[in-house]
Amino acid sequence: MSYSTADSFPSVTLDDVRGAQKMLTGVARTTAMEGSRYLTRLVGAPVHLKCENLQRTGSFKLRGAYVRIAGLLPEERAAGVVAASAGNHAQGVALASSLLGVRSTVFMPTGAPLPKVAATRHYGAEVRLHGQVVDETLAAAQEYAVRTGAVFIHPFDHPDIIAGQGTVGLEILEQCPEVRTIVVGIGGGGLAAGVAVAVKALRPDVRVIGVQAEGAAAYPPSLAAGRPVSIERPATMADGIKVGRPGDVPFRLVEDLVDEVRTVSENNLSSALLLCLERAKLVVEPAGASPVAALLADPEAFEGPVVALLSGGNVDPLLMQRILRHGMAAGGRYLAVTLRLTDRPGALATLLGVLSVADANVLDVSHVRTDPRLGLTEVEVELQLETKGPEHCAEVNLALREAGYTVID
Repeated sequence: MSYSTADSFPSVTLDDVRGAQKMLTGVARTTAMEGSRYLTRLVGAPVHLKCENLQRTGSFKLRGAYVRIAGLLPEERAAGVVAASAGNHAQGVALASSLLGVRSTVFMPTGAPLPKVAATRHYGAEVRLHGQVVDETLAAAQEYAVRTGAVFIHPFDHPDIIAGQGTVGLEILEQCPEVRTIVVGIGGGGLAAGVAVAVKALRPDVRVIGVQAEGAAAYPPSLAAGRPVSIERPATMADGIKVGRPGDVPFRLVEDLVDEVRTVSENNLSSALLLCLERAKLVVEPAGASPVAALLADPEAFEGPVVALLSGGNVDPLLMQRILRHGMAAGGRYLAVTLRLTDRPGALATLLGVLSVADANVLDVSHVRTDPRLGLTEVEVELQLETKGPEHCAEVNLALREAGYTVID
């Protein structure tokens, strides 16, 4: 591929994305576009979900990885490739390499979820566990590349990667030609940059909006500074967009072509994941649900028709369990109350009877009898309840107070 240059960094053109699309024929799936009645009602305009969580390897990453590795010279292929990733990029590189007959080595953090490690090995890569955090894993992979001559495959900071990811944008325009707004999660920026290149070249009237997690939002300060800047200790459940510094190549494209970058809270992310699972019957990881989180956070801000790009669905089952609980709590589906009652036989049964009448499901009960704040005949009870939403939570609290209980928290 040939690239134009600006500010010494290579750029990506529509022709590059179209070339990548031809290269990916028979390799990457044209993933489904599903309508969402719930989000449509919320936004007040048609909302469609672009389901890259159903892509091979469970995310869009295969697209860029395949284009990058397919473009290597014969001697580079012979040397093999190396990558560093906690999950999606690892699997994309592993499968792309296997399809192209190239040896791949993937460094993953020692704490990487076992299903993602197993999947990466299944796709044909040699997996090496190194480091507690991705930065340490990345350094090990780069040292391996220098030592062995293997080609390092960056997850987002390369034109071929961006061109491959941009093929998602071409599919969106083909599947939803009436689209007015495309919402996409941003980590390092490869996906957002690629989508924006394709979309703005063909439909400059379409708004492209990026979404970052509040705790890992490196793009807002970078865009304000006019250059990529690093943030310290990014923290979010959305590990797919947990990147401390934008890539140099995608940053220039995002700066020029992406209309707006928004941030979402952890509550927004967990609520979005839960919504995708319950309403759309789609398993989506937190990073993949970030566009939906943005719609939930500010539904009136998006001109429709809207396409929310669900970028991936690789989520560890244990993390999924915690996130679902978090999402249910954020949606008012869990209620934690602490109250005091007289420590006498039958007191707890009476309390549970009040909750039964209020139609609250008791998940957990714990007693505190030895706190110095308590009177001689008092006991503090902590309850974890499953409820039907915020209004039901208020009804349960009211029922407890009307029954004469002192609700501490």
